[in-house]
Amino acid sequence: MNKASRSRHARAGAAHDKAPGTVRIIAGRWRGTRLQVPDVAGLRPSSDRVRETLFNWLQPVLSGAQVVDLFAGSGALGLEALSRGAAGAVLVERDRALADALAATLARLPGGEAGRAVNADALAWLPQQADAQWDVAFVDPPFAGDLWQAALQALSPRMKPDAWLYVESPVDAVPALPDGWRLHREGRTREVRHALYRRVAQPADTLPGDVDGAVPAGD
Repeated sequence: MNKASRSRHARAGAAHDKAPGTVRIIAGRWRGTRLQVPDVAGLRPSSDRVRETLFNWLQPVLSGAQVVDLFAGSGALGLEALSRGAAGAVLVERDRALADALAATLARLPGGEAGRAVNADALAWLPQQADAQWDVAFVDPPFAGDLWQAALQALSPRMKPDAWLYVESPVDAVPALPDGWRLHREGRTREVRHALYRRVAQPADTLPGDVDGAVPAGD
């Protein structure tokens, strides 16, 4: 590879690693709203394509739901849920500037008082929360941190008996879920595995629309 080619590849890699400048809310009352995405290390908002797939899966259960968005980042997941009818959402973000931006976004959106931005480390914050309070949770931590297992173990008791749990991870990594969760839908892009789980009372139960408890879905 010559010097010019190496330079082009380096620029392409840098552009690929960089967070986009904005993401948009896809549907609902805030449809089309642009959310700023600062250039922060580890910040990797879910793509429009992945979020559209996810919220197609979740749409029947969002109305009136209580939602928690851990590692919220740009807030794209929690805000999309509110836009589509969730009754409330807590957006937890460790980075102060990002958490302040989330609070400012909620303050300017009509009906944004249904959401709450919390500046906290998710793993320290979760044990302080009441059990069985959320219907839907989003777990999409920075990929370099290997935070899935600790977050999922701390989160599971705080979810309601019929809750839904969304997890993003590298395409070749499948986090182990605590007991009582069954894969409902999953999909993959070139870099990301995105999966939706349903809490079940008995592992033998079959969910509507499931085949052997899991229905893969491509993007």
